[in-house]
Amino acid sequence: MQSADAAPTRSRFPVHIAVFLAPALVIYSLFSIYPLFDTIRLSLYAGDETGARSFVGLQNFHTLLTDPNWSGQFWNAFQNNLIFFLIHMVVQNGIGLGLAMLLSLPRLTGGSVYRTLIFLPTMLSVVIIGFIWQLILNPLWGIAPSLLKAVGLGSLFGPWLGQESTALLTVSLISVWQFVGIPMMLIYAALLNIPDDLIDAATVDGAGPFSVFWFVRLPLILPTLGVVSILTFVANFNAFDLIYAIKGALAGPNFSTDILGTFFYRTFFGFQLQVGSPTMGAAVATAMLVIILIGVLIYLFGVQRRLQRHSF
Repeated sequence: MQSADAAPTRSRFPVHIAVFLAPALVIYSLFSIYPLFDTIRLSLYAGDETGARSFVGLQNFHTLLTDPNWSGQFWNAFQNNLIFFLIHMVVQNGIGLGLAMLLSLPRLTGGSVYRTLIFLPTMLSVVIIGFIWQLILNPLWGIAPSLLKAVGLGSLFGPWLGQESTALLTVSLISVWQFVGIPMMLIYAALLNIPDDLIDAATVDGAGPFSVFWFVRLPLILPTLGVVSILTFVANFNAFDLIYAIKGALAGPNFSTDILGTFFYRTFFGFQLQVGSPTMGAAVATAMLVIILIGVLIYLFGVQRRLQRHSF
């Protein structure tokens, strides 16, 4: 007769795990998943003067991409958003990498103070950042003209936020100044995880500081640089608040700082003489989602697999 201990036991469903996950799952579904799918659904409809909506399929996207009344603004916002991202990708992440390398030096004194000061603007409100930089760069009472004159560079100053040729670059650099602490801290943490034995072995073999960085440290932090790059991409194609705080919903002058976030705001909610259209706004939001998904998929399947061999 088979004993009770030897009898096969059925695995029980982990009820306690479901209980703990249920609140988070409900909140995430209610505030993230449902609005996402409802936005996609709304983008397939069109409204009339009475407010009634009818299913039109992909007509809103065809209008957005080809209609002269919509396509010019959309492609202008997309181009500006791409420039906005590239500036962050090159300048912000480049400076963040350099700062992380400097802060990781073993003989550096006051490293914690420097990290705090550099990361501090990241925690400030975007409205405060926008207001402060508007005061600094104001041609009439800002301190930027006086500072440049004090060092003999007064002739280089101009109304950078008021010129079409320089407004987007200026706003992008303001954003770089505010958020450079994020890639700095991520890369700094990755540098600290590199074993000292590898650095010591390279030094014993005669490698100088540049060779150690280029042939030892940089390959080992490439996965982190990939994560920083995709986070920069997603954050910049979701950007809205800084442009709105500095240049308003019209993203002037003459839409020169208009990005997809501000274009979506005007389309969905309306602004001044532009009447809001929830269906077209949903189409813009869905287009932004598709752009971000394409970028993430390119990273996951085209970049991450190549970087995995460098990870520990």
